[in-house]
Amino acid sequence: MCQMRVILEQDGNETVVAENASLLEVSGDDLRVSALFEEPQLIRGAAVRAIDFLNGRVIVSQKGGKD
Repeated sequence: MCQMRVILEQDGNETVVAENASLLEVSGDDLRVSALFEEPQLIRGAAVRAIDFLNGRVIVSQKGGKD
């Protein structure tokens, strides 16, 4: 099984949102992150910025934020 780490980038800082994400869903302007045996987390007003398959990382950022 291949699970990903979901990381939120804000103001040059990185925060781990989910360590072993098994599903990431786009729901309008929000992202819903699910991990096995945990409640899903909602990241409001966010978008996927990059997916690093080699290192198992999904980088998300707030929409309208500075890149």
